[in-house]
Amino acid sequence: MRPHHAFWPKRLPESIAVPATSLWDNLAVNARRYPDKAALIFFGTETSYRQLAEGAERLAAQLHAVGVGRGDRVVLCMQNCPQWVVAHFAILRANAVVVPVNPMNRAEELKHYITDPQARVAITTADLAGELVSASNALSPGQGLSTLIVTRYTDAFDGSVEGDDAPPAAWREWLTRHHDTPVLAGGQLLTWNDALACVAPVPAHVVGRDDLAVLPYTSGTTGLPKGCMHLHRSIMHNAVASCLWGSGSSGNVALAAVPMFHITGMVSVMHATIYSGGTLVLMPRWDRDLAGRMISRYKVTNWTNVPTMIIDLLGSPNFANYDLSSLVYIGGGGAAMPQAVAQRLQDQYGLRYAEGYGLTETAAPSHSNPPDAPKQQCLGIPFMSTDARVIDPDSLAELGVGQQGEIIVHGPEVFEGYWQRPEATAAAFIELDGKRFFRTGDLGHVDADGYFFLTDRLKRMINASGFKVWPAEVEALMFRHPAIQEACVIGTRDPYRGESVKAVVVLRASHMQTTEQDIMDWCHDNMAAYKAPRAVQFVDALPKSGSGKVMWRALQEAEAVQQSAAKTSLN
Repeated sequence: MRPHHAFWPKRLPESIAVPATSLWDNLAVNARRYPDKAALIFFGTETSYRQLAEGAERLAAQLHAVGVGRGDRVVLCMQNCPQWVVAHFAILRANAVVVPVNPMNRAEELKHYITDPQARVAITTADLAGELVSASNALSPGQGLSTLIVTRYTDAFDGSVEGDDAPPAAWREWLTRHHDTPVLAGGQLLTWNDALACVAPVPAHVVGRDDLAVLPYTSGTTGLPKGCMHLHRSIMHNAVASCLWGSGSSGNVALAAVPMFHITGMVSVMHATIYSGGTLVLMPRWDRDLAGRMISRYKVTNWTNVPTMIIDLLGSPNFANYDLSSLVYIGGGGAAMPQAVAQRLQDQYGLRYAEGYGLTETAAPSHSNPPDAPKQQCLGIPFMSTDARVIDPDSLAELGVGQQGEIIVHGPEVFEGYWQRPEATAAAFIELDGKRFFRTGDLGHVDADGYFFLTDRLKRMINASGFKVWPAEVEALMFRHPAIQEACVIGTRDPYRGESVKAVVVLRASHMQTTEQDIMDWCHDNMAAYKAPRAVQFVDALPKSGSGKVMWRALQEAEAVQQSAAKTSLN
C-alpha cells in the first residue's frame, strides 16, 4: 500500500472499470435521458442534449458523404463554441478520429497538421478558414484538404445579445464579422448550415473502446509536433474519473474557459461534463469579467482552469459584484498556483484549489490533489487507476521519498504511442515490475504522504500561462526568416505568464540592418502568439559544444543570472 491511499477521498473508488462503449455513446445516452436539458450555453443561447446529438448526427452524415470513413483523421480547428462540441462528437459518430488543432497556429504551422495525419477534411470557423486554406493550397497536389467545413460564431448565438450574456465589447467585431470565402484549391468549402442540412443517411456506428478516437499533437525536444494516439478507452477513463473526482452529476454546471482543443479542456471539462449529463457554459477566449458574470448567472459548480485565470479574476475591479458561492470544485494545472492566491481563495471563499498534473500523453490528469486534502504548490497524488513512480533517469531504478528523479506513469489513461513514430514511442516507455510506464520527462519527488512535487524538467520546454512552448519547434520556424543565421530559444521569467519566450539570434551578414522588433513582428505573423518570442537578443555567435551542438542550457543559465541580478538591483 502506498502512503497516498491514506488521503484518498473516502467517497471514491481508487480505480474504476472503463466503460466498454465509445465516447459517442456518452452523448447518445444523455440525449435520451435529458433530451430537453441544456448541454451547452453560449452567450445566452442554449443547446439541448437532443439538439446536440441531432446536430452531431447530421454533421456525421455529411462527413460520411464526403468520404470520411472509419479511422480517418479530421482536423478540428476553432475556439470554444457549440460548433466545436458538435463537430467533435460528429467526427466520433462518423467512426473517425478527431485531430484537435490550436486555432492560434498560422498557415506555416498548419501544414503539418494536415500532412502528418493525412487529413483530407477539416472543420473550422470563418476567421480561421483563410489560414487553413493557405496552408492546404501551399501543399503538393494530393496532400491538401479536399473538404473544408466553415462555421461562423453567429451560427450559434444572437450576435446582438445584450446584458450579462453579451460578449465583451472588444469581441463583437471578431465574433460577428463577415469573412470572404477563400478558394480551396482542388477542394470544396461547405458552410456549417449546409453541412447540418445533409439528408444523407448517417453511417452505422461501429467503433468501440479499442479504436483510435483522438489524435492531439504535442511537441518535444526535437522535430515537429507528434500525434498522441488516444483510443476511446483512454479518453473515457479520464472523462469518467474526472467526473467522479469533481463530484460529477447531471446537476453540474462547468465553466469551459480553458480551450477544448487542449487535452485538459477536452477531457476534464467537455467529456467529463457530457458523460455526467451536466451543462457546459462556453467561453471562446478568456475574459475575467465575462467569467465572473457567467459563474454568477449560471451558478457554475465546477471550474477547471489555469492559475493565471484565478489571479486575473481576483484582480478585476468588478470582482465584488460576482457571486462565487455556487462553486463546489475549483482546480487545474499547467502552472503552479501561487500560495498567497490559493490561501486567499480558501480564507475568503472557502474554496480549496486542487492542483493537478498531466500531459497530452496521459489524457490530462495523471495526478490530482484530493479536493478534501490538497497541498499547495503540489501535483497531487496518482489519479484513479494510476500507478506513478519516481526513477533515476539514467539507471531507471525506483527512488525513495524525497529523492529527485523522473516521474513515470502507468494507467488506462496513458496513450498508445506517437502516430507513425515507432522510435519516439519506444523511447517514451519503460517496463517496471511487469508494467508499461510512460516517461514524462519531468523531474520531481514524492513526499512521505505520497504526494508528488515537480522540481525541474528533463525536456526542454517553456511554460507560458499553461501553454507549452517547445523551443525546437519555434527555432525551426524562425530559421525560415531570411535574416536569421542561427537562433536559440530559451525561457525568461514573466511576472504574469510565469515564463515567456526569448530568442537569442545570430543575423546573417547580409541582413545586419534587421531589428529585434522586425524579428518579433515576423514571428507573430508566422506562428501562434503564445510561441512568438516576446524578447530578442542579437549575439555574434551562439555557444557550442565540441560536437557543434548549440549549448542552450548555458544561454538559459545566463538568462537566469541576468534576471536575478536585475531583480537584486531593483531591490
